[in-house]
Amino acid sequence: MSDNVRLPSLSTFPRLLLHHAQVRPNHPATREKDMGIWQTWTWSEVAEEVRAMASGLAELGFKRGDNLAIIGDNRPRLYWAMCAAQCLGGVPVPLYQDAVATEMVFVLQDAGIKFAIVEDQEQVDKLLENRAECPGLQHILYDDPRGMRHYNQPFLHGLDEVQEMGRIHNRNHPEFLDGEIALGKAEDVAVMLYTSGTTGKPKGVCQTHASFIAAAQSGCEFDKLVPEDNILSYLPMAWVGDHLFSFAQATYAGFTINCPESGDTVMTDMREIGPSYYFAPPRVFENLLTQVMIRMEDAGAVKRNLFHYFMGVARRCGAEILDGKAVGSGDRLLYALGNLLVYGPLRNVLGMSRIRVAYTAGAAIGPDLFRFYRSIGVNLKQLYGATETCAAVCLQPDGQIKFDTVGPPAPGVEVKIADNGEVMVRGQVMLKEYYKRPEDTAEAIDAQGYFHTGDAGFFDEDGHLKIIDRAKDVGKLANGAMFAPNYIENKLKFFSHIKEAVAFGDGREEVCAFINIDMGAVGNWAERRNIAYSGYTDLALKPEVYDLIRDCVEKANAELAHDAMLSASQVHRFLILHKELDPDDDELTRTRKVRRGFIAQKYAVLIEALYSGKTSQFIETEVKFEDGRRGRVSADLRIMEAKTCLPQAAKQAA
Repeated sequence: MSDNVRLPSLSTFPRLLLHHAQVRPNHPATREKDMGIWQTWTWSEVAEEVRAMASGLAELGFKRGDNLAIIGDNRPRLYWAMCAAQCLGGVPVPLYQDAVATEMVFVLQDAGIKFAIVEDQEQVDKLLENRAECPGLQHILYDDPRGMRHYNQPFLHGLDEVQEMGRIHNRNHPEFLDGEIALGKAEDVAVMLYTSGTTGKPKGVCQTHASFIAAAQSGCEFDKLVPEDNILSYLPMAWVGDHLFSFAQATYAGFTINCPESGDTVMTDMREIGPSYYFAPPRVFENLLTQVMIRMEDAGAVKRNLFHYFMGVARRCGAEILDGKAVGSGDRLLYALGNLLVYGPLRNVLGMSRIRVAYTAGAAIGPDLFRFYRSIGVNLKQLYGATETCAAVCLQPDGQIKFDTVGPPAPGVEVKIADNGEVMVRGQVMLKEYYKRPEDTAEAIDAQGYFHTGDAGFFDEDGHLKIIDRAKDVGKLANGAMFAPNYIENKLKFFSHIKEAVAFGDGREEVCAFINIDMGAVGNWAERRNIAYSGYTDLALKPEVYDLIRDCVEKANAELAHDAMLSASQVHRFLILHKELDPDDDELTRTRKVRRGFIAQKYAVLIEALYSGKTSQFIETEVKFEDGRRGRVSADLRIMEAKTCLPQAAKQAA
């Protein structure tokens, strides 16, 4: 298969789809859980569905060069819509389904969207709300007809109706679609994915068929992915990670994607499917660990003690056993017993019993969190990349996993470090251009063809890349020591009671931090201690909660003291924010990356209070609700000191 993909006949995704329909027509390509029952479509059935959808779009006037907006949760027909647009020489443009209506306007206007395929009534309503500002939007197609009975606008179409139009079109013009697919070229734009916009307006990243097929081929050959593998497709379709794993790699290798019933049933559906291949950003692995720790706190004393004992064994030797390294017979025996009593049941609860390869990417993962999963027998690896590189720059080879690196460059990818420490990438996986932004394209790609990632990093002695932080975020403390906020934040977020953290310290004498508590974990902790609270703000202000978080911060400081480069970045003072950081309030991106500059500006009064020696600070903040209403949240926030530790090097010198 991999050798054939290099042939011109398989140089685009529609051609790959037709290839699978011919060589494995009855192999499951897509599954979806609907009304509690898993539905399955084979590769030949998917090819027919895509053919009908593409021809239906053509009947409505969709043509080569048009951009197609796709909005909704992970649904089979939304994935098929991507390939349908590509069949006609169009470009799919997935949008984040949880974005509010006003957030969608920019992308709809910037991409010149004329056609949109959406999941349901909720997404239709968002587009109707935006239609006055997007007069170019001509047709809105919807997958789920529930609630749409009384919508009679002539530009609204059910996908069932459109596909039926396409089937009639195919009968009348049987050569049409094959002719359109034959016109497609490897260098054509296959998808446009918008950046998260952490520092400004999002940019449309144009990736070709050749670049994503190269990224898919590299990953599939690296991890020996085969048609018998299957993956749970639940991450936002607008995210480059989902597009690589659930669309590009699946279409390349011919394995099965599984769409969960809803966001609330992901864990249940994952246990039922038992995927062999899994991908999630660090925040998902953080949330899963938080759920595990909550359950263990609620367990009986015997079960709780058993868990903590065997987790100690796992931390000592689990990762080494997974990597096939030498481990003493006593530890091997204890680990085998722990696998029977703790690790195996835990993997089963997490839906990870059959996982052969798991990846995390999208943000740096804390070494402690990484070690936890590998220690219980989950082959979790780090992937490093960006939207502009098809999410594929570095991969970690089996047996060569390091907790603080992202591995060596992927096959066919060149990586070098600039004089200022910035990571630069060159290879076939790179973007073709930013949509209608030649100046930005020229700024991002230098004369030698290297893409400037904006990340700071270095290669270790084994040629593995270590990412420190975003280059623009890496700074220095007043004493000249390095300050890498993301690294510190990941140390703090390993603790199940901390959901989000934002560290400050560039140019300052010491590091201070904002903390968001995890409502589920801390709420459970408070209830077991009979601490009454009325909501997030009330719980966050409790003295007992401050003591709990201080303990977490001081443990993180103890670990930072062992890090030669960042031992000076221990957190001296912190406060617990009165509200959760929220994408709707522009504090996080839709991929939940901290918008550091915006937060520093919005909460400048709190930063000043942290550094001026105050013990408390009043603040009132405007918040946006999902229905568009606005409100205000106010509180008198307490500022607490945290104990720091003498750096390890200083201890040894003493």
